[in-house]
Amino acid sequence: MKAVNFLIAIAVVMIFFMVELFNPFLKAICVSVLLAIATNTLTQYIQKKSKSRIIATSIMTIALTSLFFIPIIYCIFSFANFFNQVDQQTLVSTLDGMKLFIQNISKELPFMKTSLNDFMSKIDVAKTVENIFSISAYLGKNSATFMIDIIMILIFFFFFTLYSSSISNFVKNLLPIRNEDSIILFNESSNVMTVVLYSILVTAIFEGLLFGIFLTFFGYDGLLFGVLYGFGSLIPVVGGVIMWLPIVIFEATTGSSTNAIIIAVYSIVVISIIADTFIKPMIIKYINKKVVKTPTNINELVIFFSIVAGLSTFGFWGMIIGPATVTFFISIMLLLKKYSDDFKENVSYD
Repeated sequence: MKAVNFLIAIAVVMIFFMVELFNPFLKAICVSVLLAIATNTLTQYIQKKSKSRIIATSIMTIALTSLFFIPIIYCIFSFANFFNQVDQQTLVSTLDGMKLFIQNISKELPFMKTSLNDFMSKIDVAKTVENIFSISAYLGKNSATFMIDIIMILIFFFFFTLYSSSISNFVKNLLPIRNEDSIILFNESSNVMTVVLYSILVTAIFEGLLFGIFLTFFGYDGLLFGVLYGFGSLIPVVGGVIMWLPIVIFEATTGSSTNAIIIAVYSIVVISIIADTFIKPMIIKYINKKVVKTPTNINELVIFFSIVAGLSTFGFWGMIIGPATVTFFISIMLLLKKYSDDFKENVSYD
């Protein structure tokens, strides 16, 4: 038995045991690796300015915590505080008012009357409130686990970013492909991850600010609803609607029809049409052309559907894991085609 085959067999066995050993942290490790890859260009830029890898890594970790994780923790505590103070009977009466409002609307829309009435007849307000409070209890129970996951991601991110050059060189040397091909493979994945992460962060912050600042004029917690809208915008197509529609219905049922119309029009025209339809593609194009070293050739629709698939399969972190998985797969397929073409040329030449 050749020594190399023996070592490969041992490596496969050890990989299995390593996966079992680190299984509770695999998702955190994957997310932190992908975040380190996505932010690599910016980390290198900061390193050149500060002339210190550890300073650049610390700045990136603090920035990631401030932009990405502190808002999540703020939302968790805000919801916990809200559900501790809310009166269940008041919530039931408010939801009853919303239900009556929608039923009254259906009378003005004959073509939707039957479907709306059938839908509303299936809603049990008391049961819905009970489910809301059970969800809040579930969130409170699992918020500690979620925060532990966040802390683990930040720790892994710090060390993967700090030693990214050594790790990437080690992995490249292990791959049984030409060095230039391994560089192309890593660069393509890094570029797509950079475009996805930066565009997600910029558009979420931008749209969250538009929504949050506007709602402060109506007496709402602008910071909370801005953060929620920012995260809601990550959900394609319906992300913004699930945020502004309940507020519009609430305003309408409490007698503020003018406020409801203003919020609805603003959300549809300014955020959904102008910001999401026109400005967002411009942001992605700018990042793709100006921020990454080499503009990515992956189609925007592929990135879009990979985000949708990632969210549905892996939950919140799927918006990062999905595009990375699809990009890596496409890169592997392109390399296979390249090696296949080279092999055919060599066979033809012989």
